[in-house]
Amino acid sequence: MTESEARNALLLRAFELAPAGVVRWTDDDRAWASRAAAEVEGASAAGERFVARRAQLALERLGTREAIVRRAQRGTDWRPWLGWALPAIALAAGLATDAIGPSRHVNVLAPPLLAVMAWNLVVYLSLAVHALLRRSGHPQRGAIARAIARVAQRAIVPGRDNRAADDAGDAGGRRRARGAVIGRFAADWAKASAGLTAVRVARVLHVSAIAFALGALAGLYVRGLVFEYRAGWESTFLDANALHAVLGFVLKPASLLTGIPLPDVARLEAMRFPETGGERAAPWIHLYALMVALVVVVPRTLLALYDRVLEHRLARSFPLPAADRYFASLLREHSGEAALVLVLPCHFAPSPQSTLTLRAVLGAVFGPTLKLVVAPATDYGDEESVDGAFASTPDAAVVLALFSASATPEAETHGVFLARMLARRPAGSELLALVDESAFASRFGGSDPVSLRRRDERRQAWKRLLAAHECRPVFVDLERDDATEAGRRVREALDRRIAQPVSA
Repeated sequence: MTESEARNALLLRAFELAPAGVVRWTDDDRAWASRAAAEVEGASAAGERFVARRAQLALERLGTREAIVRRAQRGTDWRPWLGWALPAIALAAGLATDAIGPSRHVNVLAPPLLAVMAWNLVVYLSLAVHALLRRSGHPQRGAIARAIARVAQRAIVPGRDNRAADDAGDAGGRRRARGAVIGRFAADWAKASAGLTAVRVARVLHVSAIAFALGALAGLYVRGLVFEYRAGWESTFLDANALHAVLGFVLKPASLLTGIPLPDVARLEAMRFPETGGERAAPWIHLYALMVALVVVVPRTLLALYDRVLEHRLARSFPLPAADRYFASLLREHSGEAALVLVLPCHFAPSPQSTLTLRAVLGAVFGPTLKLVVAPATDYGDEESVDGAFASTPDAAVVLALFSASATPEAETHGVFLARMLARRPAGSELLALVDESAFASRFGGSDPVSLRRRDERRQAWKRLLAAHECRPVFVDLERDDATEAGRRVREALDRRIAQPVSA
């Protein structure tokens, strides 16, 4: 999967996981996108090809309805002009820099070029430390990466508001809700592309460092054509013997390559400022220029080439987050693998009609090939018996806790049941809570104010209990509700959990 294909897949993910009514994208559109992608790519196509084609086709249709789709795609594109603009600025800065110093006297002990080399050596050291941290499993995102992520998000949707579902009813609220959807995509994309972005930024910085060094050297040699530079030295703490040792360490490689000899102690004494006027600086400029090439230009060129190759490879082979539950569901759909849903009734046994309706509801979400396993009802005080259900169904994709609205929610029983489910459910599985209102509606199903108040009070009680366990319930009347409409509510609940994962 390429970079653009992965970005499209994440963008479509954000839209398909949005609350109902926020974007113009329905379940029928979802089904169409899957069918069209399967027809174009073929039933035997790799899962990533199916996901990429589906995202492309879906966004083409969605883009005709939501202008913000194109804006989001453009807003997250890498700006190639950065690859030449920043180096051009660095080159100009290097040309404008006096690489020798403010006067025409070259202090061979401390020219500005020495600071350039020292800075680059510090950069190489930090790169080595970062590589070691990455290998040891402790990667660190730097300030640049965090800043880029923030800029990317603001560039796409300035001033976005996360109150998506609450404000979706009016025009202004719908705009804010769509902004929240794109903001979520921007955050997901910034995280997914952080590695590729870091490589691109590193390449541009390497090229900029080369440009600055070459600009400084070019400016130095141009000035040397019209001005005479004199080389000497002065120091409060070093004498000629110490300076000889320092210069031997710093400039020895350049001296060996150019054949320009380094001065002995006596010659250094004769170059000391201000007692003498120094000597012609041309040999010293040549030595430092070569050292800059060895310390800055050559290593930075190799690093830039490496990052360019790595950038090309990452952009051409962008990993799909297959562990993500949204993409896992799409891959399962494409492969024809049936979703296994484990239903754990708590303190009541659903009627045969309720079980049939439940299958129809879940079939509307997971497809007709759904595998439904309904475990025996858990008795009061025997909440730990759910362990046996998990032991016999270890590969469940979704675990559904089924409660009866007739029961008053209690932390000591229902809460323990939920906590046990969260602790024991299979890794990677999704947890949903469904509250069956059929028995409650038989007693208090009227439309009079008293019945409506009792229903609302009971729903609020269940919501409070489930919220304590980071769950949001779906209320369904398994005896009377339309399976398609109930399935839509279940899908929305599942999408909310996928879009905002809950830690177990």
